[in-house]
Amino acid sequence: MQLVKFNYFARIGLVILFLLILFALFAPIFSPYTYHGIELTDKNMPPCAMHWFGTDALGRDLLTRLAYGARISIFVGVLAATIDMCIGVTYGAIAATSSKRVDEIMMRFADILYCLPYVLVTVLLLVIFGAGLATLILALTITGWINMARIVRGEILQIKHRDYVLIAKAQGASLPRILFCHLIPGATGTILTTVTLTIPTAIFMEAFLSFLGLGIQAPIASWGTMASDGLTALRYFPWRLFFPAGFISVTMLAFNMVGDGLRDVFDPRSQT
Repeated sequence: MQLVKFNYFARIGLVILFLLILFALFAPIFSPYTYHGIELTDKNMPPCAMHWFGTDALGRDLLTRLAYGARISIFVGVLAATIDMCIGVTYGAIAATSSKRVDEIMMRFADILYCLPYVLVTVLLLVIFGAGLATLILALTITGWINMARIVRGEILQIKHRDYVLIAKAQGASLPRILFCHLIPGATGTILTTVTLTIPTAIFMEAFLSFLGLGIQAPIASWGTMASDGLTALRYFPWRLFFPAGFISVTMLAFNMVGDGLRDVFDPRSQT
């Protein structure tokens, strides 16, 4: 019963994500407004029939800007998580299948990077190289892969002693074949779960850095920059902050619901 319950919430998360993707793709197409269109006569309008989510200080339609912001946030989150997955799976798999000495050296190096404050490293990179989408992706992935590497290493250390792996070794299978045909596929469930739970972290970090002015820069629409603009007008025009903050919260919640559902499917022991 508990597994069914968690799967139910995972399905709700998938529906929310599907609706967010449709919103990001099609809302700008059917909207009569552009994300950078300035109409000072319509500035700071509350939600109404013309502007469902209201307008900002320059008269720009918030619904359209939120749709473009969804494209940025989801793209950054998925790309950063994908890069983390590629680096982390490769690093963790090599460490788990190497000699004990090599494994020890690789994991101590990962531990050193893991001890560095994630936010501090990200902010320093953005300050040194300048704000921008490419720098933001680099900053999010420079140490973001470590958690994936440690999880994959631990999973493969368990899998490599199973009978089907030992049989493949006895039959003379090469290490790359064992790695890509047996070990990594055996850890697919753990990898997918970790990736799904990594995406909301990347989305939040993008919004947080953009909120501080270190991420996506105006006039490009981003949930973080919109929340930053809305904070200064919270007292008189609260919808300017509530809508971008609400989209960030709902998106992170949806990804976490899906991730929790995947974890329960692939690892039923986590329910106990």
